[in-house]
This record gives sequence, structure tokens and C-alpha cells, in this order.
Amino acid sequence: MSQNGLAAARRGPLSGIRVVELAGIGPAPFCGMLLADLGADVVRVDRPGGRQAGNPLSPELDLLNRSRRSIALNLKTPSGVAALLRLVAGADALIEGFRPGVAERLGFGPEVCTRRNPRLVYGRMTGWGQDGPNAARAGHDINYIALTGALDAIGPPGLPPVAPLNLLGDFGGGGMLLALGLVAALLEARISGRGQVVDAAIVDGTALLTTMIHAMRAQGIWSDDRGSNLLDGGAHFYGVYECACGGYLSVGAIEPQFYRRLLDGLGLAGDPEFQAGHTDPARWPTLRARLRELFRTRTRDEWCALLAADDTCVAPVLPMAEAPQHPHNRQRGTFTELGGIVQPSPAPRFSRSGETAPNRPPLPGQHTGEVLAEAGFTEEEIEMLGGAAAR
Repeated sequence: MSQNGLAAARRGPLSGIRVVELAGIGPAPFCGMLLADLGADVVRVDRPGGRQAGNPLSPELDLLNRSRRSIALNLKTPSGVAALLRLVAGADALIEGFRPGVAERLGFGPEVCTRRNPRLVYGRMTGWGQDGPNAARAGHDINYIALTGALDAIGPPGLPPVAPLNLLGDFGGGGMLLALGLVAALLEARISGRGQVVDAAIVDGTALLTTMIHAMRAQGIWSDDRGSNLLDGGAHFYGVYECACGGYLSVGAIEPQFYRRLLDGLGLAGDPEFQAGHTDPARWPTLRARLRELFRTRTRDEWCALLAADDTCVAPVLPMAEAPQHPHNRQRGTFTELGGIVQPSPAPRFSRSGETAPNRPPLPGQHTGEVLAEAGFTEEEIEMLGGAAAR
């Protein structure tokens, strides 16, 4: 599909929003994917020569780059920077994920870009933020969430904390919060006529995600002793249990009515120890041990057949390969298949704006000519930029 055709096909609440994304890895492209999934026209600026940040060996499999166009510019050359600034002049937002000061040094920092386009929303994605003692230091998801207290709270007692993949920092506290910040700033720019810089730091976003835990600590109902609390596996009615088949079952019967239904389903409704133990943390370890033995008497699917039909707050723990086949996920279309690759569908859903379907990740530089022509570049300028990009 040509770029004009791709742009025309974009639906969703952000249809008509133009975003320039400077190639990066992790949270910044996740933010670009979110905006593109919601209908924005996102143009990714990749490195020249077919090189790509993220997954250079198989760029067509780098799902974080889906639903955009890609152009190749050498941003270490004056001509490449000049071309970028011409694109910025017609954009609503820009996304960059460099270390603090790099964009300024290369000639396309916020001050330069907003002189070209005063309405531009300039999104900056970093781990530590644009300032602070750690701002210039390297790091990854695990380092950022460690500094917020979030990592220390995850994992079994008596063992090291468990890294929650890179979902909590890179994507939850990072790319997701940058996307929210960009949309908020875009809304404000429509009122004020002025853009601004969005400083999205993973350490800030991850700390924000722990707000409820801080509230529970302030109320005296959360302990820093991991594995002793309501939501960290301490409560016998909120956790994961191994079944006879080696699979796992998640249990989350927090409220009294759901706890009663769980006990009914397990045949424990008349057990005084379980009845008294719902609100007594001192009993939780003993009750957890009893449930651990009970759940090992049936397979995961047998427990699901017995419990999942009622409000027991029980669900199977599905491996990623199995999750797309679950009847609920299939009926809702939670996952989709594109080019033989199963992947999560765009979310959330909108009643009026229409749903977007993802497009395949582009090859680096695949749409260079189309995008530059749309921006008013002549054929001669496009050809010259192609030569400059190759250098």
C-alpha cells in the first residue's frame, strides 16, 4: 500500500495527528506503536543503509514498529538534520529516546525544533529523566524500577526480588506514560496554540505506578516484608498455585462474597479455619499451605471447569503461546495474526472512532521517497538525501 493509501486507511481517535519518531529501542517505539495503533500517522526516522534500532536482524518481526512508515536519514549530517527539521515543521509531535543532551548536540533539540514549529509537542523518553544525579548514566529497566522501590516488592520472601520482565518500567512506567503525556500536551496545544516538552522518565512513571502501595503503607496495611501482604502473595486467597499437571492457577478472591464462593467451590465452606482466616494475616501462611496441597490434587483445566464458571476470581495461568487460543481472547479478538505472526491487537477500543488494524513493521527506509515528497521535497532533493544517507 502506498503511503497515501496507508495514511487514508488510518482510523481511530488520533487520525489526523502527525508524529515524527526518531528510531530507538524499548519504551520509545512502544509509545510510537500506541499512537499509531490509535490512528496517528507516525513516521519513524531510521538509520541509513537498512540499519535499524531494535531488531536489526529481522526488522519485519519487530512488532513494536508496526503501523508506521519508515524513512532513512543520516542525522549526523547537516543535510539529514535539515530534512528532519522540515518534517518537524509539519508535525504535531516528535518522539526521541536519546540520553539527555544528545539531540541538542546533533542539532534537533527542543529549542531548535520549536522555533520551526511553535505548536510542536516534543516527547523525550529516558530512564532517569532529563536532570538529576543519574541523568547522564546508562541503565535499563531493572535499574530504573530498582530505584523506585517497586522491584524490592516483587518476588517470594527470603529470595532475591524477581524482575517482572521489562513490563513495569520500559512499557508501563515508560512508553505508556509518554503516550499519555503526549496526548495531554497535544490537547493543551489545541487550546493554547503552543507546544511543550514532555519529559517522560521511567523512574518517575514506575514510581507513579506504586501510588496505591504507598497509600496502603500510610494506612499501616502494607509491610516492607515481601510476601506478607494482600497483593504480593502473602494472602492465601490472592496468589498462584501449582496444579497436578504442572500448570498454574491464579486466585484473586479478595472481597468477602468472592472468598465465600471460592470456599464453596473448593468444598471448604464449613471449615472454621478458612472462615476466620480471610481477614487474619497471622493465619495466611497456614491456609496458603493447605491450599497449595489441595490445588495439587487436580489439573489446571479440571480446576477451571470446577471453579471458573462462578464468581470465584479464578483463572488459568496461560503461557504466551496458549493465551491467544483461550475462548475469551478469541471472541474479543485480543490477539490478531498478521503475516503469520500472532500479536496483541490495538487497545483500548472506541465506540465511534473506529478500530485500527495493525500494519506490518516497515523495512528501514521503506517510505523515504513517499514521505519526503509529501513534505515538499523535490526529486532532486530526495536523490541527494539518499546519497547523503548512504555516507
